[in-house]
Amino acid sequence: MTAPRLISCAVVTTMALSACTTVSSNDPVVGGPTAGGVVGEGTGPVVGSDPATVPTVVELTADAYRAELNKARGPIRDAIRKLNDTGGKGLGERLERTVSTMESAVSGLEALVPPSDVKVQHGNYVGALRSLTSALSDAKEDVEAQDVCTGPAVLTGADESGRLSPVRDSGRALVGYPADVVSVKVSGERSRRLGNGSYISSESRPGRAYLELKNGNNRDAVVVLTRGKKKVISVYVRKKSSFKIKGVRDGTYKVYYTLGVDWDSRARAFSRSCTFEQFGKSVRFRTTRTWSQIRWTNWTLTLNAVVGGTVRPKHIKPSEFPS
Repeated sequence: MTAPRLISCAVVTTMALSACTTVSSNDPVVGGPTAGGVVGEGTGPVVGSDPATVPTVVELTADAYRAELNKARGPIRDAIRKLNDTGGKGLGERLERTVSTMESAVSGLEALVPPSDVKVQHGNYVGALRSLTSALSDAKEDVEAQDVCTGPAVLTGADESGRLSPVRDSGRALVGYPADVVSVKVSGERSRRLGNGSYISSESRPGRAYLELKNGNNRDAVVVLTRGKKKVISVYVRKKSSFKIKGVRDGTYKVYYTLGVDWDSRARAFSRSCTFEQFGKSVRFRTTRTWSQIRWTNWTLTLNAVVGGTVRPKHIKPSEFPS
């Protein structure tokens, strides 16, 4: 068995401008030659020189501005809430949708001309939203590398980088307008753990056999057993610890495990430094009886590399891990 591993132009455009002046040999040259980007004919006015052709910028009324803010607020608020509810599965896709939603909403807000009395506040608010959108976009790389593994952890990172508080503060500064887009509670970085041998879920265990799990890694583990297509047991094994699942029913089981830091019980996933593995061999438990004896099979699985190990784990995607 081998140890689980965490794998983690300049374009130059040249514009050439040229101008040709033809002068007859008998005509005097008046002035110096000139060059311009556009050579036109006629003596008509230059576009834009007539004040009547300059568009008039009209600021929004308070009611119209309130309506525009509310139109942007709903999608942003909903996107952040859904991101906060996302565990390991589908996190990358959810984060991508959140960033896309926010970019669209912020672009619309940037085009607005707010009432003059909140012009400064509006600018601060849009700038804070743009900064948060950028931070969430940058987090996609951490999610792909599985350094960050849940939606709440993504938001925690944005908060600790100083991108979330300005959104709240600038939204509150728009007194009387709907600008509160962060409705979820964001906590600081934590390191939550369950007790060694804590069952997250389990069917009844009336069998005679046991499965011993040894975790010699530097991260805690959650081990999941499936029988057929059904998840039957999920148990927490702390780093540098072991635990016996007793009473395992007869049957053939696939064994999966995830390693990581900070177990989020609501998301049922580690929030940071997560990896997902499938044990490279199914384990079969069988009880046999004769007139004089009962025999059964016990198993011991080691979740880290050991000398003489014979089974190689298979790295899997978060979406393949049984939740």
